[in-house]
Amino acid sequence: MKKLRLGVAGLGRAFALMSVAFRDARVEVVAGADPRPEALKRFAKDYRARGYATVEELCADPAVEVVYIATPHELHAPHARLAAGAGKHLLVEKPMALSLEDCGSMIQAARKAGVVLIVGHSHAFDAPILKTRELIRSGAFGALRMISALDFTDFVYRPRRPEELATGAVFNQAAHQVDILRLLAAAKVRSVRAFTGDFDAARATDGAYSCLLGFDNGVFANAVYSGYAHFDSDEFMGWSSELGQKKDPKSYGLARKALRSAKSELAFKSARNYGGRQFKEATSTAYEHFGLFIASCEKADLRPLPNGVMIYGDRERRLERLKPPKRPRVEVIDELYGAVVKGRAPVHSGESAMATLEVCLAMRQSSRERRDVFL
Repeated sequence: MKKLRLGVAGLGRAFALMSVAFRDARVEVVAGADPRPEALKRFAKDYRARGYATVEELCADPAVEVVYIATPHELHAPHARLAAGAGKHLLVEKPMALSLEDCGSMIQAARKAGVVLIVGHSHAFDAPILKTRELIRSGAFGALRMISALDFTDFVYRPRRPEELATGAVFNQAAHQVDILRLLAAAKVRSVRAFTGDFDAARATDGAYSCLLGFDNGVFANAVYSGYAHFDSDEFMGWSSELGQKKDPKSYGLARKALRSAKSELAFKSARNYGGRQFKEATSTAYEHFGLFIASCEKADLRPLPNGVMIYGDRERRLERLKPPKRPRVEVIDELYGAVVKGRAPVHSGESAMATLEVCLAMRQSSRERRDVFL
């Protein structure tokens, strides 16, 4: 079996969450790049792979076939263009970039080099979401008419770099929610009406939003998100966390408390990151999720859960159960391997991610200008 030789650009939080998936038998991590010596030291120990201080050095490594770009959002575009120019396939973290111009330049660079471009992880890769999509496409429940999405988390009070906090929930979190809605609706978004909220002067950012999307096939969707660490919508998911871990309801308020007690937010963030003294590798007993989704078809409501999809039909209520996950985020490896090795067109392509970003930008514009935005 062919192994994809992977180089990792950025050994921060995103890599920490993807690292278990990269232990898949179809992948061999051969190199990594990060400016932090402690991360490179841990990386060399865990993967027995080469470490570089810069992404330029990583992309020059002839052993690297695929570059996973997990650097800060504003660096995705230049690093993707650099990797594509070196003939490497691209797996880019969400959001793809911060502007449509940058997205377009990444797509163009990949096409010119003849390499694959996939954007993820987003929770649109999660197996229960993919199963819901399969059930909708089967036609067994009639046409999809409406989708409802809701997620309440502690996003605002997780340790952040200043520029990361500034991009807010719309770039960081709507990238998940919109990706899922677009995947399930299987159509183009044509209209966006959104409101964004900044509810804490000490953490200035758009930490909440509410949005109505209209698709060109007649489907409409509403998306609600709050990152202000009050209500926790994991209660709706059987107290299974976003990362598929069992959650203790008594942990309420820990994010605020930990951030308040930290002497330095950046030091606190660094300690939790890969290579930091508080780093813990992600483990899960169930599938990951991004809160509550209900896909309303003519003959049933479909609700993805951490262990399958609930079907609320005309005459039945049952769980379409999924086998437990082999490892977190293995669906990303499925798509990457299928595209690079087997030549399958990726679902989460650069074009798809650019369409998601277009919606996110429209959400901010709609809220700012207090009007519908038509795409």
